[in-house]
Amino acid sequence: MLNSLIRTSLRNRLGVIVASLVVLVVGTEAARRLPIDVFPDLTAPTVTVLVEGHGMAPQEMETLVTFPVETALNGATGVRRIRSATAYGLAIVWAEFEWGVDVHRARQTVTERLSGVTSQLPEDVAAPILAPMTSIMGEILFVALTSDRHDSLALRETADYVVRRRLLSVPGVAQVLPIGGDRRQFEVLLDPSRLAGYGITVEQVLVALEESNQNVSSGVSRRGGQEALILGRGRLQGVDDIAETVVVSRGETPVRVRDLGSIGERPAFRRGTAAASRRTDDGTAVTEPAVIFAVQKQPGANTLELTARLDDVVLDLQRSLPEGMVLNARIFR
Repeated sequence: MLNSLIRTSLRNRLGVIVASLVVLVVGTEAARRLPIDVFPDLTAPTVTVLVEGHGMAPQEMETLVTFPVETALNGATGVRRIRSATAYGLAIVWAEFEWGVDVHRARQTVTERLSGVTSQLPEDVAAPILAPMTSIMGEILFVALTSDRHDSLALRETADYVVRRRLLSVPGVAQVLPIGGDRRQFEVLLDPSRLAGYGITVEQVLVALEESNQNVSSGVSRRGGQEALILGRGRLQGVDDIAETVVVSRGETPVRVRDLGSIGERPAFRRGTAAASRRTDDGTAVTEPAVIFAVQKQPGANTLELTARLDDVVLDLQRSLPEGMVLNARIFR
């Protein structure tokens, strides 16, 4: 066999040379286009399920939420292992599939199984949702937002409504998780003696606030050949709107929220914090409170190319941020 191959090659020298050149050219082009990643995804296809139960203790979440979701996913086509973690008001379930299973088909399988368990969950538990497609190897970049003249509320608002949305729009980014800063919230501190004096319960105040904080469409008004859209604007814009919300009426006298307690604008309860170091223009190292963005890539996205695109986006964002805010993309990559 080998001798015959050698004799044939010697008799067809030109053909062998041409074939060798073709293989060389094709191989070089294939090597040039071959995707090379810094961190190849070495994890099995995994679908993450998140279930939020406001105010529920970990024991209740485990019994009433986590266990039913695990039971629904066990035995699904291609599932090889189910893992879970339960915390205060939150249940996370990971469904690992066999190697080679397409992640989109895996997500479809999980979605079909979850449709049957949603009705079994408590009423105050939100419907299960699927986390974005990413993996343990997908965290490719940390970006810090700091400022020497803005408070933590302004930092977090800029992080949530400007920076995070811009980073999520980059092709290849699966999720951007902000850490740190303070979230703005409006607080209504009810006075028990005033509630008792008016004969009003806390539940009535909650219902009044929920029902008043919405816009209502009322159709259109027709006059001749013209139509005018009618819209009832009821969204609460600030402390004054909350204070003027009517809870009940006593005869012709309305009882408003301001009559039942105090209303204020304060930071929400903080469950975590973050800080970052940067150097000033003279080279001095400064550590200050920050909002840290953990950027996770989608499966199959090239780490080097995506990081380069994110660097360009960070530079573009820096030009549009309020004066004093600084984005630092050199924390971890």
